Amino acid sequence: MMKSLITGLGLATLLPVLAFADCAKVSQGDLSVSAAWSRATIGTARPAVFYVTIQNNGSTNDRLTGIETPVAGMPMLHETVMTDGVASMPHAAAIDIPAGETVSLAPGGYHGMLMDLEEELKEGESFPMTLQFERAGEVLIDTEILPIRAREAACGVAP
Repeated sequence: MMKSLITGLGLATLLPVLAFADCAKVSQGDLSVSAAWSRATIGTARPAVFYVTIQNNGSTNDRLTGIETPVAGMPMLHETVMTDGVASMPHAAAIDIPAGETVSLAPGGYHGMLMDLEEELKEGESFPMTLQFERAGEVLIDTEILPIRAREAACGVAP
């Protein structure tokens, strides 16, 4: 009994490391794109979200100008803006990715809004997302679907 408890505790401490190791990371040109995730949805009537981390390792600025995925008929870039304590989510035509910096699309900030879902997003599954950059071109990354209450990527951000 004690051995199985110790083994279980050992495995539990390794799970975050294993999840981190599974973090999809794609590099193209000076950009590294990682930790792409979304939340599970209940049906298709309400929009889903898309989050990702983009690192610009170069000396030239780039811009994220759009996103595409087969799971949504109308994927768009948005930004959460607080005005007088009220949140709104206006469309963002582009998101600057400054040279030498990392930009995260994350809850409470920039994010992808996936409207007109083609299918329910189910926890534990994934879907492809194409990010369109002004300089680097198109970058395809696998997007993990996490629980509805998720607040961050399960894998962390690759160093």
